[in-house]
Amino acid sequence: MKSAVFYGRHDLRVEESPMPQLGPQDVLIQVKACGVCGTDVHIYEGDKGAAQVTPPTILGHEFSGLVVQVGEQVTNCQVGDRVCVDPNCYCGSCAPCRNGTAHFCEHMTGYGTTVNGGFAEYCAVNQRQVYKLGENTTYAQGAMTEPVACCLHGIDLCHIQPGHQVVVIGGGMIGLLMLQLARQAGAAKVALIEPVAAKRETGLQLGADVCIDPVNEDVAERLAREGFSWVNTVIECVGRTETIQQAIQIAGPKAVVMMFGLTKPDDELPIKPFEVFQKELEITASFINPYTQARALALIDSGRLDVSSMVCPPCGLDRLEAILADPQLRTRGKYIICPEM
Repeated sequence: MKSAVFYGRHDLRVEESPMPQLGPQDVLIQVKACGVCGTDVHIYEGDKGAAQVTPPTILGHEFSGLVVQVGEQVTNCQVGDRVCVDPNCYCGSCAPCRNGTAHFCEHMTGYGTTVNGGFAEYCAVNQRQVYKLGENTTYAQGAMTEPVACCLHGIDLCHIQPGHQVVVIGGGMIGLLMLQLARQAGAAKVALIEPVAAKRETGLQLGADVCIDPVNEDVAERLAREGFSWVNTVIECVGRTETIQQAIQIAGPKAVVMMFGLTKPDDELPIKPFEVFQKELEITASFINPYTQARALALIDSGRLDVSSMVCPPCGLDRLEAILADPQLRTRGKYIICPEM
C-alpha cells in the first residue's frame, strides 16, 4: 500500500509499505481522508508532539475511512461502515487510567505517533477507537472529528458562561473552531486576533464580532473600542511565547488564559507573576481529547459546527511533505490528504 513514512527530521518518504496485520479486535480501515495537524509539523521539524515518535512511522492521526475488514472478536462495527478514529488508545490499567485521567495513560498507543497512522491507503486500529460517522458527515468532515474533540476538551476547561467576553488568538483551523465553540458555550462577544486577512474574513463569517489585525492595529485599543471591557477568557491557538504573553496581557480580572497552541518542547515563557497575581488569572492548558470524540461527532453531524470553511482542496500523499515544510502553504487553511488520490 502507498504510505507516507517519517524517517526523521525533514525526511518523509512516500513509499510502499506492507498491508497492516489484523489482531482479533482490530478493524482495517481504507483511509479516505486524513488531516494535516500542527503536531505533524512539529514531528516533521524534529520536535516532540503529544507523544514521542520513533522512526520509521507512518504519520497521520486525524482520519476517517471505510471499514473493509474486521477481526474475529470485533463487535462494534462491520465491513462497509463509514468511520473515524480516536487516535489515542489507553491501556486501562495504569494509575492515570484507573483514576479518571486516562489521557495521561502511561502506556498509550497513538495511531500516527507511536504506531502507524492514517497517511496511508489502509490503517488497522483497535475497535475501541472506531466511531461511526453520522449520515450527514462526509469523510473530510469526519477527519476533523479528532481536532474538534481536542477543542471541546479545551473549551470545557475554559469555563465560559453565558454573557462572557472571549478573545481567540490565531485564526487557523483550531482558532476558527474555538471561536464557534465559545459562541455556542454562551459567549456574548467573541474577538479573533489574526494577521492573515482571509482568515479574519472567515472568522467574521463564522461568528466573530470583531477580527483584529495584530500587525497593523493596536489590539488593546481596538478591543476597548469594540466594547471588550472585561475579557473573561483568552484562548491562545498559535503556540508561540509572544502570543501567550499577549493573552496574559489581554485577560481581564479572574480570567482564564488557555494555552491551547503547541509550543516547541524547550520554549520558555517570561511572565510577570505580579500581573497574574494582580488579576488573579487562571493559566491553564489542554492535553489531547479525553472522552470527547462522540460529542465532536454529534456536533459535526448536526451541522451546528462548521468544519469545512477553513479546509483547502484535498491533496494526495505526494503533496504532504511540501505542506509540512512550507509555512506559507499552511497559511491558506487546513489541508486534508486523500491517500487514494
